[in-house]
Amino acid sequence: MREPSLPTLLFYCQHSLGIGHLTRSFALAQALSRHFRVVFLNGGRLPPGVPVPAAIERIDLPPLGMDDGHTVVSRDGQLDVARAQAERRRLIDDAVRRTRPAVLLVELFPFGRKKFAGEILPMIRAARSQSQGAALVACSLRDILVDARPDQQHHDDRARWLTDRYFDAVVVHSDAAFARLQDSFHPARPMRTPVFHSGYVIPARERAEPVPRGEHLLVSAGGGIVGDTLFRTALAARELLARPLPLRIVAGPFLPEPQWLALQTQAAGVPGVELVRHVPDMVAEMRRARASLSQCGYNTALDLVVAGVPALVVPYETVTENEQRGRAEKLAGLGAMLCLPAGDLQPQPLARAIERLLAFTPLPAALALDGAQRSADWLAERLQARHTAPEAACATN
Repeated sequence: MREPSLPTLLFYCQHSLGIGHLTRSFALAQALSRHFRVVFLNGGRLPPGVPVPAAIERIDLPPLGMDDGHTVVSRDGQLDVARAQAERRRLIDDAVRRTRPAVLLVELFPFGRKKFAGEILPMIRAARSQSQGAALVACSLRDILVDARPDQQHHDDRARWLTDRYFDAVVVHSDAAFARLQDSFHPARPMRTPVFHSGYVIPARERAEPVPRGEHLLVSAGGGIVGDTLFRTALAARELLARPLPLRIVAGPFLPEPQWLALQTQAAGVPGVELVRHVPDMVAEMRRARASLSQCGYNTALDLVVAGVPALVVPYETVTENEQRGRAEKLAGLGAMLCLPAGDLQPQPLARAIERLLAFTPLPAALALDGAQRSADWLAERLQARHTAPEAACATN
């Protein structure tokens, strides 16, 4: 007998600054593929070294990003922003029409990605008005949101309204005992849409055999697009240490090429310093290091927890970006890592912090790390409940 086909889940992901959103979404998509035919709308550049789940179908949209967190830019050398947006709309409209999704999963919006509302809202409306029945529309959301915008109250109120208007569920990829949505999201009126805290999402990996730690300090910054200051300061701080410490700097695929070349110039001829553009498995890199120095994005923080490496984090922060600081302070409060505020990222304070790091033993952070499978199971259950509810209602009449 022919097995019934899986329902289709259309997954929209627009990563704009780094690779954290994409890495988490791919890990989630892999788990979702056990319940769904997953069609993945990839809105940003696909960096080298990021494994794509074999079980999904990927549609690469003309890549867009943000140059400074506020301005949309085209990452396609052949298309300007307007032409890229038009082609994206065409591809998204075609994807909804062709795949007829039972579930539409939208990463971050409407809690972020406001600049992409012009393509996201029409996609949601189309999925909700399908002739075969409305898709279940859910938001895939990280653990901690930015809450330092100048218009934060308006932003939260707008996100609440859009969620209640267009979404059936919000799946927050965090351990509720560590970070809950309401910790960083404060609309004036309570949100009616159901919220599910899934646990943290990490990529599936084979059980690793213990490896001896090296003597080097591993320095990384996720995708690297905002890692230049950390890398240059780490090189300068190394010269101030009581004993020279070998450095292995993983720059990341998105570190701008001029900054990569300048970093190579700064490190040229310095013994004990190794520069690498990207690596296939950051957890494996961390396990081989004596200690780690990094920022504190979602995936980096979880890599540190999984690796159990002594870690010093310098969270990326701007006037309007404070999500990493909140995560870093919480994990430092658990004794899982050390934290140096972004404002102290200067050679002497960093050198002192590295000296403390070399004598630091982290405590295990007891976080729920099964968020990928729990998210997939929960969405499948929600879809099944939607399909069986009318039958149950009819049976009782």
